[in-house]
Amino acid sequence: MTSRSNERWCSDAVEFTCWNGEIVRVAFALDSHDREVISWVATTAGISGEMIRDMMVHCVEQRFADIRAPRKVQWLTDNGSIFAAYRTLEIAAALNLEPCFTPIESPESNGMAEAFVKSFKRDYVRVNPIPDASTALQRIDQWMEDHNSEHPHFRLGYRSPREYIASLKPAECPV
Repeated sequence: MTSRSNERWCSDAVEFTCWNGEIVRVAFALDSHDREVISWVATTAGISGEMIRDMMVHCVEQRFADIRAPRKVQWLTDNGSIFAAYRTLEIAAALNLEPCFTPIESPESNGMAEAFVKSFKRDYVRVNPIPDASTALQRIDQWMEDHNSEHPHFRLGYRSPREYIASLKPAECPV
């Protein structure tokens, strides 16, 4: 775990099958400290490098309200071609993101992302009716919002990511 938010973001992808056999793929980026899912993309096709690059831009905009991070942020992911593509590395540099790759065939090296995949499937995919991809794609936003606002995390003192983030901000002066 990092010592503060916006030091390392980890990214990965997950796929699941709907009841009718359609496959949905989701890529996400979450903060390694506060566990908030900062950005995600979902599709019934393959996840493209362009989708990952757009997600990187969205992360920087969400966290810094700017087009470039004010300091280096590690971007931890596996060696998948969508993450390691030359154009993706160029965009990462322009955004002040420092790509960090896990060793080949070592998904546990990105344990936080792997843990999110496990809880995403357990707490959302398996317990909700997902008759088809259209339904799944409509629900993913709600699931991510629930994860960020309601889902308690052991490492965050059983608070949701947003509750944890709010606890870090100094209280406003009442005067």
